[in-house]
Amino acid sequence: MASMASFVLFLLFHLHLVTAALGVQPVITVASMVSRAPPPPASLLSHSFYRRTCPDAEGIIHRKVQAWVNKDFTLAAALIRLHFHDCAVRGCDASILLNYRRSERRALASKTLRGFRVIDDIKAELERKCPRTVSCSDILTAAARDATILAGGPFWEVPFGRKDGRITIAAEAERVPQGRENVTALIDYFRHLGLDVLDLVALSGAHTIGRAACHTFNDRLYNFNRTRKPDPNLKPPFLNLLRRQCKKDMDLVFLDATTPKMFDTAYFKNLQKKLGLLTTDQALQSDERTSSFVDLMANQPFLFESQFSASMVKLGNVGVLVRKNEGEIRVNCNFINRRRK
Repeated sequence: MASMASFVLFLLFHLHLVTAALGVQPVITVASMVSRAPPPPASLLSHSFYRRTCPDAEGIIHRKVQAWVNKDFTLAAALIRLHFHDCAVRGCDASILLNYRRSERRALASKTLRGFRVIDDIKAELERKCPRTVSCSDILTAAARDATILAGGPFWEVPFGRKDGRITIAAEAERVPQGRENVTALIDYFRHLGLDVLDLVALSGAHTIGRAACHTFNDRLYNFNRTRKPDPNLKPPFLNLLRRQCKKDMDLVFLDATTPKMFDTAYFKNLQKKLGLLTTDQALQSDERTSSFVDLMANQPFLFESQFSASMVKLGNVGVLVRKNEGEIRVNCNFINRRRK
């Protein structure tokens, strides 16, 4: 093996001398003579993927999202959350949209997810214009971006070419963070997705819009850590406000107590004032691994928006299916395509 390696280096060295003398570039390199690992799936996505097959795909998605959000502004946050729940289980493959018994969509953790009708509406229009062309996973990824823009957030380019998955398991959806985890658990879960601590903090900033059901934080109001007392981090005025708003477990409360309809840095400023709603929210400010990022984003809106955009691109690239044998282009986002005979 050593003699073979020496021969290869000898050959490459003399090839370099010859090609340099002739003024041409060598076509053989060390890398080309060693077997290469296949490129990561996300690298096969493209901003121009539908340029020829469905040139108005992004336009159709944007117009539909805008029409729905204009009727109900809370759908902006719902679509961003739906996208996260999709990517957090098996990657961004639209498995959360499959509507079967024991699917992710039917899991208890998915009970408050919304936005399915928006995706169905978009898909129906795209099937009329470009049949069997645009995947449900691409639709959901772009819809989350457009929902962010319509809420006053930043724009980013979405690369396309995802295939839709055929597997969905309710038990896997139950592992998605639900708002009561500690920071270590959050960091570990995000690392499992290929995301880092900065992504965790930036993406948590999506809580600048949206609402949470009272059952996700009721323990903070009455029995924090089984002490039969409220969370000591909750200031009395905020605690009393939340108790008044939470008469039932499924009552909804804005995640951002100050500017709930605006995509801004108020979420991070609220954490500094101990006005975070979920346990996971307030924990970001109290943990030294995340608190410095909270402070930076609270005081620098441009930094938050640019990092949120970058982290959303990373999220949208998690576990994507891009090859023909890996997934499909669903005709109906709720169901796997019937096998053709």
